[in-house]
Amino acid sequence: MHAVASNEFPPFTAAYTHGILLRPEHTIHESSDSLGWTTLYASRQHERPYSADFASCHDHLIVIHLSGPVNVERQLSGERHRTRIQTGGMFVLPGGRDFGVKLCAPLETIHLYIKGDLLTAAASELCQGDPEGIELLPRMGERDPLIEHLGRMACAMMADRQTDFFADGLARVMAAQLVRYHSTGVHAPLSSGKGLSFQQLAAVRELIEEQMEQPLRIDDLANAAGLSAIQFARQFKLSTGKTPHQYLIEARVARARTLLQGRASIAQIAFECGFSHQEHLTRTFGRQLGVTPAAYRRNALS
Repeated sequence: MHAVASNEFPPFTAAYTHGILLRPEHTIHESSDSLGWTTLYASRQHERPYSADFASCHDHLIVIHLSGPVNVERQLSGERHRTRIQTGGMFVLPGGRDFGVKLCAPLETIHLYIKGDLLTAAASELCQGDPEGIELLPRMGERDPLIEHLGRMACAMMADRQTDFFADGLARVMAAQLVRYHSTGVHAPLSSGKGLSFQQLAAVRELIEEQMEQPLRIDDLANAAGLSAIQFARQFKLSTGKTPHQYLIEARVARARTLLQGRASIAQIAFECGFSHQEHLTRTFGRQLGVTPAAYRRNALS
């Protein structure tokens, strides 16, 4: 079993990327640099025309075009390719390869970097043969609605300053999509699965309740169930009808509702429920229940 624990990685910052975003032509609107994400790096920016060559990095780059159309040239493995990429089109650059790029007009983009080891882990679960031999395919202008949706989710997560648990989960979904539809891998048949056993589900719930205030990762939950992360996510949803991330959010909001009936400050409740700060609790609580924590407390104590 090829499992990857996100706590094996240091925080993923722009220093570990190709350096495209460090160029003076670009204006960064938001990035995940300060969020402590370990398997996913994300940024949203305005890029001005430029031409440059870049040395390889270990991890995989996906650029989602938020505007367009725009002409882009790419040099890869001695070949030069030019195409006109529409809004929503992707530029995918596999890790471990030098490349050159020329952007011919201003452009709004999302840049996503995914750890190379995460794709190998996904390939070990989803494909036949040696996962180390499966390669990500370069893309230049193709569309993938799920990847585009995940990129926009990453932007929303940056705005909400979401923790590494949620970023890692999104990165794993993206890695699985890339392996399934943008790699050389031959798909292994997916087992139908019957969900988690009672004991497995009880172990996961116990871990969430005991360590809710900690920065839990999907690997932690999967380990409690004795499964790989991809197997766990699939079987957990079969058992509960929810993704692990949805379930954890609902568990945190449920604990917050209980604590709001006491006298602890809302900031303290946010900490005890695993939210990154009080505003994070307030936004999530409002989306789930339609009221702020303060309003909920007033009604509960009245």
